[in-house]
Amino acid sequence: MTTDLAQLAVTVEDVLAAQKMLDGVIAYTPIEDSRALGRLTGARVSLKCENLQRAGSFKVRGAYVRMARLSEEERARGVVAASAGNHAQGVAVAAARLGIKARIYMPLGVALPKLAATRGHGAEVILHGHNVDEALTEAKRYADEHGAVFVHPFDNVDVVAGQGTIGLEILEQVPDVDTILMGVGGGGLLAGVAVAVKARARELGREIRVIGVQAENAAAYPPSLAADALVPLKKVSTIADGIAVGRPGQLPFSIIRELVDDVVTVSEDSLARALIFLLERSKMVVEPAGAVGVAALLDGKLTENGANPGNTVVVLSGGNIDPMLMLKVIQRGLAAAGRYLVVRMLLDDRPGSLATISRIIAESDANVTGVDHTRVGGSISMGDVAITINMETKGEEHCEQVLNNLRAEGFQPVVIQG
Repeated sequence: MTTDLAQLAVTVEDVLAAQKMLDGVIAYTPIEDSRALGRLTGARVSLKCENLQRAGSFKVRGAYVRMARLSEEERARGVVAASAGNHAQGVAVAAARLGIKARIYMPLGVALPKLAATRGHGAEVILHGHNVDEALTEAKRYADEHGAVFVHPFDNVDVVAGQGTIGLEILEQVPDVDTILMGVGGGGLLAGVAVAVKARARELGREIRVIGVQAENAAAYPPSLAADALVPLKKVSTIADGIAVGRPGQLPFSIIRELVDDVVTVSEDSLARALIFLLERSKMVVEPAGAVGVAALLDGKLTENGANPGNTVVVLSGGNIDPMLMLKVIQRGLAAAGRYLVVRMLLDDRPGSLATISRIIAESDANVTGVDHTRVGGSISMGDVAITINMETKGEEHCEQVLNNLRAEGFQPVVIQG
């Protein structure tokens, strides 16, 4: 049965109205073709660069639309929000432009660049809780007690409509698009884009697939869609903090279950590989949550059931990444791709052992980037020494060659990372 789009909580008319409201407020972000992804997938692949949006992500779209529609009395009470970073910055930017006081709750341990940026836009930031859900609960409590207007990151009609403007832009920039791929946490972006794209596709008498991607350790949508009801996760653990949401939004879920073609998941290693791929091949700085669509393409998620993705657009939803996290992700991504190897060995504590290992690694054409050498530890016997070596390598086959060369000389390397 065909879904009656006019009966959905958010319609294409809502998205069109949001687009007019955002004119002159946000950046019309570019579309960049990715020949490298195209060669790997056999299809034309384009990147919608919301990592270049104001405040570094798509979130400013929905936040501005929500807040611009507040009454004068509501604006005077101020707004309150909760976020791990991107929604916080979007609310802060919108509040500054609209002259509204903003109080934002962020989890303890939030990335320092996101914290500094949110404060830099003029918002008051309160650190609370260990995840976004706990920060959300506190923000709602504050709103109830003090009368501030709560700006939800995804479970709101205006927010969903604002995010949906990305779908309208994609259709203008790539009219022949067949598949649109993007990350999903609470679901506001995916729901909004689906509303806009499916309505326009129906007007044109054609099909456009809309697919969401979640980190497998923060994937509440697949079980929720299977049960046709919200299924909250007991635990969320992912480097993609922008989509680390344990419970889908009721409003986005009601739209996604009607319109979205599929929601797939990707591993943490796949996320790390995708981030490195975007850095190296597309020269794009993207946070892990913004790279999930590329991870799904690299993993073949769109073609594993024999489907042809056709002309594909991947939304790079954000670029706000903590440099320290980037360092860790790059190391993990290089290891997953066989380009970074860490091994640990126990050696006889005698002169020449380290020199022998260095010779073997050099002759194997690997590059040592770090060495840790210790004689103290619970598993180290008297007369032994433990050595941990970090190496740059050239792929999985090269890693195995280095390990085999070490074993051939009588060493027993244990792979710590790689």
